Amino acid sequence: MAKNVTVYSTPTCPFCIRAKQFLKDNNIQFKDIDVSTDQSKAQEMINRSGQMGVPVLDIDGDIVVGFDKDKIKEALKI
Repeated sequence: MAKNVTVYSTPTCPFCIRAKQFLKDNNIQFKDIDVSTDQSKAQEMINRSGQMGVPVLDIDGDIVVGFDKDKIKEALKI
């Protein structure tokens, strides 16, 4: 069953780019939210993760802060 994945990111963040490429490489569909242009979504990210840094991945409610490949794989069960 497909996971519901949201990536809170900015276009210039190298770890955001890596995280999104990792998801693409593993054929994981995700919603990308650019928090540099959407203050309400930035606040939503902070409320969910307690963090202001990006990337923040929400994988079916599991929050992964940063590009932590092992935690992302565990949350996705891949």
